[in-house]
Formats: sequence, structure tokens, C-alpha cells
Amino acid sequence: MPSARAPKRLERRRQDLTAGLIFGHSLSSPNSAGMRYSNRMYKRVVLKLSGEALAAGKGFGVDVVRVHEIAAEIAEVHTLGVEVAIVVGGGNFFRGVAEQAKAMDRVSADNMGMLATVINALAVQDAIEKQGLHCRVMSAIEMNQVAEPYIRRRAIRHLEKGRIVVFAAGTGNPYFSTDTAASLRAMEIKADVLLKATKVEGIYDADPVITKDAVKFEQITYMEILRLGLKVMDTTAVSLCKDNNLPMIIFNMNNPGNIRRVISGEKVGSLVTA
Repeated sequence: MPSARAPKRLERRRQDLTAGLIFGHSLSSPNSAGMRYSNRMYKRVVLKLSGEALAAGKGFGVDVVRVHEIAAEIAEVHTLGVEVAIVVGGGNFFRGVAEQAKAMDRVSADNMGMLATVINALAVQDAIEKQGLHCRVMSAIEMNQVAEPYIRRRAIRHLEKGRIVVFAAGTGNPYFSTDTAASLRAMEIKADVLLKATKVEGIYDADPVITKDAVKFEQITYMEILRLGLKVMDTTAVSLCKDNNLPMIIFNMNNPGNIRRVISGEKVGSLVTA
């Protein structure tokens, strides 16, 4: 026999939904972390951060002030109800294909580069936790004392519980870049979009730092990137995104608030589609 309280619960639910529509929320019910979804286009995103972004132009190491600035922006996005996963590079410490690794065995050099990303991941985790948020580092190379092993279902569960996840150690394999790792993780966790943070405003037909009259693409396809030979990401990452219809937005990380603007649907950077 139906409970007498059921109609009252249904009525309260109807009122909640109506209130959500009045205030412009796409969903009015809170997620598992207690936050309300509002003012955002994407529910789950993967943010690709380069090691150079964490060095703040110093070329080497981690700039503590800059890392905390980035963490504050991520925390702001998190309050919108967005599930955020992060993939970090390691170029501020060691890059397997850089000049410093020229005389090294490629596998050894790439392994060193993957370990460099773990250092960055721990720095990002610490800064995010100082924002009062829960954060987990998941490494593709097992190192249980400092990070959880990467397990796809566990990563998704962390996100569903409102935790931020930082993916470290790339794919765990040599010859694959962290751009490829970002594409792979985005597809594995079924992210809505891949956000690639850079130091320029988007994708150009030439290097805008060198070529002053370089033309910016507001929107471009992965096939056009391959055809034009644009150095946005390595070809493996581009092919993965193209084959799996994963959209990507390239934007300038150095403009404060750009992450929130992208999540909110503002026209920032360059949109790449399949």
C-alpha cells in the first residue's frame, strides 16, 4: 500500500525542480558531494597541464605561487558541480625527447619523464587539498607509498564522490606522450571534453610567438590539424581523439578565470572536433 507521505515527497520534488528552472540551473538535485549543478556546460572534464605551466616561466622546478593559483581556479570550477580530472606533464623536470636526453636510451629517458610527472602531480594534489578539497593521485606506474595505482573504475568512483583526480606517470609506457595519456584517460573515464591548457590563446596556423600575423582558428577538426601539420598535440593523441569523437578545447592558462569561462561555455580558445 502506498505511503501517505509519497504525494508530499513528489510535491516537494516538483517544487525543487521548478525552483531550479526559475534560477536557470540545468539540474536542481545535488550530486554525491552535495553541490548543485549550475552554470556549466560539461559534467566531467580532463584538464591537461604542462610541466612548464607549473614552473611559471622559470624553466625548471615548481613555482609554489603559480601552482596554488591554478588550484584556486580548479576549486572554483569544482564548486560548479564539475567532475575534474587532471593529467600533468613533466617537462619542468625532465622530458624524454628533449635535448638533455639525446644521448640516452629512449625507454630510460621516457621512464624518467614519467617519474617527473609524479612529482608535479603531488605538488598539484597538495595545492588542491589546501583549497579544502579532496584529491587523489593515481599513477600508471605503481608506487603505493605516494600514489594509488591507476584503476579505471576507482578513478570514476572518486570523481562521482566529488574528489579531484590527478593522473600521473603518463600511460605507464615509453614512446607515449602525456598528451596521449590525457586523450586516453579522457576516453576511459568518459569525459565530456579534453581541456588543454597552453601559453597561447588557441590554435594558430603558425607559431604566434614567432609569426605576428598568425591566424587563429576558432574551430578546427582533427583531420585538418593532421593535414596542416599543426603542432597542437602529437599525432597519436590527435588520432585517438578523432577516432573516438572526443572534443578538445585549447586555451590560454595564463589568463585568470579561463578554466571557468571554458566550462561555462564562453568562446575561449579554439575548439577541436572530430
